[in-house]
Amino acid sequence: MPTEWTFTLSLNRQITPDEADRIDTTDDFPLFVDGSATYTTGGSGSSELHCDVEAETLLEAVAMVSQQIRQIRGLRAVRLQHEEIVTLEIAAQRTGGRRSRQSLVQLSKGQRGPGNFPQPEEKVGGTTFYSWPKVAAYLRDLGDDIDEVPRDQIIADLALRLADEVEVAGYAMREPVLRSLGLCSA
Repeated sequence: MPTEWTFTLSLNRQITPDEADRIDTTDDFPLFVDGSATYTTGGSGSSELHCDVEAETLLEAVAMVSQQIRQIRGLRAVRLQHEEIVTLEIAAQRTGGRRSRQSLVQLSKGQRGPGNFPQPEEKVGGTTFYSWPKVAAYLRDLGDDIDEVPRDQIIADLALRLADEVEVAGYAMREPVLRSLGLCSA
């Protein structure tokens, strides 16, 4: 069953007004049309893609968005941001199935566990945000095997960074080379 993955990707540059118009008005970008992925424009630095994408794994979700944005010549996702402020739903995703959102809610309300769950960092509207490093440390203290930065995030980020390095260097990597490096299956 697919999971909805929430993440932010950094692009290699700003999305231009013409590109934004293309994203918003063509059927080539279904994740953007249905609101699963949105983008920032203007300001300093590169554009970002804010994503809530359904897929079996985080890497598949990242790949789907990355593939769609690459349809615009010269535009690509170059890294997955490791956001430290999360909702309990996102924190549950980061536990890799060890904790459900409901389990974290009960811990946060003192209904389970020893108490002293990390205090919220902020509340916006009806949404409460927590520090992922504090939540991860709390869960590790309970005996859960939780990474500071989840392994699937590290893999997705490294894959985007590698693809960007290959592109910037101008390498044309044929499929046999990718296969030999373990970057695609036989």
